[in-house]
Amino acid sequence: MGKEARDLVELAATEESVSELLRRGLDWLTRITRFDLATLFLLKDERLVAVAARGPLANAKVRGHVLDLAKFPQVRQALETRRARAFTEEDHTSEGDPFDGVLDLPPGHSCMVVPLYAGERRYGVLTLDRAECETYPQSVVELVEVYGQLLATALQNAEQKAAFERLHRQDHEHAKLLESQLGGDSEGILETSLSPVMRDLARRARQVAETDTPVLLLGETGTGKERLSRAIHRWSARADQPFVTINCAAIPAGLLESELFGHVKGAFTGATKDRAGRFQMAHGGTLLLDEVGELPVELQAKLLRALQEKTFEPVGSDRTVRADVRLLAATHVDLQQAIAQRRFREDLYYRLSVFPLRLPPLRERMEDLPQLCAFLLEEQSRRTGRRGMRVTPEGLERLAAYPWPGNLRELANVLERATILSSGSELGEDAFDLPARAPTETPRVHAPALKPEAVPTLAAVQREHILRVLALTKGRIYGAGGAAQLLGLKPSTLQSRMKKLGIARQEHFTIEGLS
Repeated sequence: MGKEARDLVELAATEESVSELLRRGLDWLTRITRFDLATLFLLKDERLVAVAARGPLANAKVRGHVLDLAKFPQVRQALETRRARAFTEEDHTSEGDPFDGVLDLPPGHSCMVVPLYAGERRYGVLTLDRAECETYPQSVVELVEVYGQLLATALQNAEQKAAFERLHRQDHEHAKLLESQLGGDSEGILETSLSPVMRDLARRARQVAETDTPVLLLGETGTGKERLSRAIHRWSARADQPFVTINCAAIPAGLLESELFGHVKGAFTGATKDRAGRFQMAHGGTLLLDEVGELPVELQAKLLRALQEKTFEPVGSDRTVRADVRLLAATHVDLQQAIAQRRFREDLYYRLSVFPLRLPPLRERMEDLPQLCAFLLEEQSRRTGRRGMRVTPEGLERLAAYPWPGNLRELANVLERATILSSGSELGEDAFDLPARAPTETPRVHAPALKPEAVPTLAAVQREHILRVLALTKGRIYGAGGAAQLLGLKPSTLQSRMKKLGIARQEHFTIEGLS
């Protein structure tokens, strides 16, 4: 009997079709006892419907047979009490044979009814019939009863597997839809970059994309780590499978384990049904752990095991789930420092950082600014409805003069805000509302005492200072290193002040001319 149990468990884990499980389950019944007909009925409402039959007496009429439980109280009793029973000639006489009108079996023939149940679920009954007029021995009835329980448990496992596969397909389609909505054409921006650093980064990213090696994406906030991870997914052999992302810093620590690994019904308050986690959703595809540096220490060990063995247990379950996932991780946190502070496991770090890729901040790739602006404006047009927007050369000079602490994310926000507020299709220097740069501390200087008659007017001091700055920039007002940037003014504001102070635009300014 032990071999039959192992066979059924293995079958439930591998068969795609529940009907195939039932068919082969009946075939294996021959190892236990003799029969001329073995029929498996599944319970539907208050009727038993034959779904499989085996043996010399099996035919099309048997396989389509339906029993009304109201007409067979002893069959109903076996199902309700969960006890198998052998029918005698007296039982057949008082109640009739379940196969009357279908088979011509003699009164008193061997007949057995075995209930199929698993947990609280009643699946139906298994009936065994022989043309010989004798009663099945009780020892055989008890043995087949145990087999019926095993068959019902295997049936339950097969149904759960089918439900999981159905859920996975739904999650797969949902993830693909989100990917198509959020992906953008990041690959083009990476590979056509004018920055040598970015071109080298794209080359290495393409190389590692062809493998299943974990990749650790490093860089300041807003440098485009998620965009790069989507590009790696599209360049990989898993491109047709889901790309799933989870932000480890955005989900409360108490819920993060369930989000990653899923949970079963009743695992905690509010868990009203089984729910797949991100690992299950990403099965066959790619999972991005964004802000992995914020992952709670208590979850890091379970994540490490999932990476090493590709298995895990959902919250509240002792059932091991296998998921084939290619892992990418992203963070702006200094993980070496986090390791020193015991906030991050060293063994997990080495597992994640097999192939690190560091994204440069925007201020180190300003040669890409025109291309990035065009890409982001086109991408935003789907949300804003403003197509054909462009940044003028003067606007680009204004943007290039800003240090961009928020990198690409801040640039995208500035462009979207300017697009919404602008009445035209061109974004010039005045279209951008950039925060003022924080003044740097300068050492305190003690100014020499002045006589009252030697005190210059404020306008005179401003005029001389502007002239000196213009001399320093050789008359250039706009752009990085221009007079407006050095003075901390908008170019339009500086021009207005120059006009008020009587400073005319000149091609060249010299320090000597101010003395």
